[in-house]
Amino acid sequence: MRIQRLTETRRFFLSDGGLETFLIFDKGYDLPCFSAAVLLDTEHGHADLTAYFERFIGIAKSTGRGFILDAPTWRASAAWAGPLGQSLKEVMETNARAVSFVSNLRDKHETDDCPILINGLVGPAGDAYAPDAAIATQDALLIHAPQVHALGKAGVDMISAMTLTHVQEAIGIVEAAKEIDIPVVIAFTLETNGCLPSGQPLGEAIAEVDAATRNGPLYYMINCAHPDHFRHVLDTSEAWSLRIGGIRSNASRQSHAELDAAEVLDDGDPVELGHLSAELLLRLPNIRVLGGCCGTDHRHVSCIAGHDNPLTAA
Repeated sequence: MRIQRLTETRRFFLSDGGLETFLIFDKGYDLPCFSAAVLLDTEHGHADLTAYFERFIGIAKSTGRGFILDAPTWRASAAWAGPLGQSLKEVMETNARAVSFVSNLRDKHETDDCPILINGLVGPAGDAYAPDAAIATQDALLIHAPQVHALGKAGVDMISAMTLTHVQEAIGIVEAAKEIDIPVVIAFTLETNGCLPSGQPLGEAIAEVDAATRNGPLYYMINCAHPDHFRHVLDTSEAWSLRIGGIRSNASRQSHAELDAAEVLDDGDPVELGHLSAELLLRLPNIRVLGGCCGTDHRHVSCIAGHDNPLTAA
């Protein structure tokens, strides 16, 4: 299975950076509901998405790493069909087109030294920055199952639910993935105090999801937060820390509220983010994926790629 290349690797895979912020601030797109998938429908948008991902694949190739290639489907669930002016059928077809798009890129660029995994992105049903957007587990299952199943049918290697704010939605997504026996990763976003937007500590959230799903996630990730916001809560003496397998950090130290209101992109310091990511490798021995989130681009991921797992030198 392709997924074994990730779970058994001694060198972390790369991901891309902050796709949507790059498209908005650097390319000038007005993305409805923050959806990058809409660009698949135009020749110009298709070309910009291709150039974006190929740049990151090039970084992975040049550093001898694997790459997690995300289908741009973070805003392509049933919950976002209405706001995007689409029917459920149309938004599920969007998922299929997105997977076809990234699969073609893999066919073009994958090598033995650069394995590429197709990752189906799932986003929250509500606002990723709003702690009051919680939904019940059963509702989350019903909302997310159509997209998870569509991504699985289209041929993704794994599902990653990104920027989740509370455990009930995470549990529902894991259960949807278990229905079709596809590996699933849960990525929580954290506030500046290292807690979920719901107020729950990260360790408690991971433990609760694992307990409810019988360790259902392949691993957990942290995304859409600067390392300064969460590194103080990481404790490798706690079992939950060993369940963290990926980090996609923001370049900015701004809070979610500040980022949401920002009219100018804060891209932070790429070199610093690379060093901070290297420090996280020392704290989290099971890291298998590193990349960027809001405000990051190829510069940040290049700096992250310049470091390596301590395992590699062992």
